[in-house]
Parts: sequence; C-alpha cells; structure tokens
Amino acid sequence: MNKSLTRSIGFWLLLVLSLASAGVGGWLIAGQIGTMTSTLLDGTATGIEVYVGQSLVVVGAALLGAGVIGILIAVALGAVQALVPSPAPVVVEPIDWTADSDATDEVEPTTITDAAPAADGDESAEDDAAQNGSSGSTATATKISVK
Repeated sequence: MNKSLTRSIGFWLLLVLSLASAGVGGWLIAGQIGTMTSTLLDGTATGIEVYVGQSLVVVGAALLGAGVIGILIAVALGAVQALVPSPAPVVVEPIDWTADSDATDEVEPTTITDAAPAADGDESAEDDAAQNGSSGSTATATKISVK
C-alpha cells in the first residue's frame, strides 16, 4: 500500500459514521428505556410509550450494533496496516551540479550529403541524397544535441 491509512477518506468516513451510528443508537436506547421504565413504575404508561418505545429500542440497538461493528472494522484495519511492512524508500543518487559536461563539444554536425555520397555519374542519386529528410533543410540534415 502506497497510501497511509490515516490519509484515506474511506477510513475516516467509516470511523466517523460508525461513531455517529453508535452514539445515536446508544442515545435512542437510553432515552426510550429510561422513559419506559419511569412510566411503567409510576403506573402512567400509555400504549404509545410502551409499544413505540420497544420499536425505538430495537432501532437503537441496530444502530448501536452497526456502529460497534464499524469501529471494530476500523481498529482491525489499523492493526492490519501496522502489520503490513511499508516499502523501503528508494535512495536516489544526488546530482552533481558542479560537474561540467563536454558532451556538446564532442558532437560535430554532419549533413546528409556527407552521410550518403552519390554514386559515380548518377546525378539523381546525388539529388536524392541531398533531399533525405522531410524538408531537406539544414535542421533535419544536422545532428543536433539538445541539452
């Protein structure tokens, strides 16, 4: 893996949504259980508080469970990332900027007529040799060293 886990948007999204889900689920469960307990003990419980409260506790438990599972997955991903060895950094040799290169002094320009001499008595071969290259200009007929 070239990318760090802490720089992954997916990891942070998993962690934040898992924490939010666990928090909302825990809040729903605690609120509904508290309301149901107090109204049932007082004897003032209505059908809405009891039956709707039970459904909301089930929804809260599902959210809490999903959040806990997401948090466990995030912890497992962190553990796996810690166990996977990171690739060793590649050591690159530094460039010696003080060294002078004489490579441009050694290259001598040659023309196409030097490279392809014409056959004896054949003027068309001489014309063809002079026109090698797309335009026959000096730039295409000369070896150019670009640095």
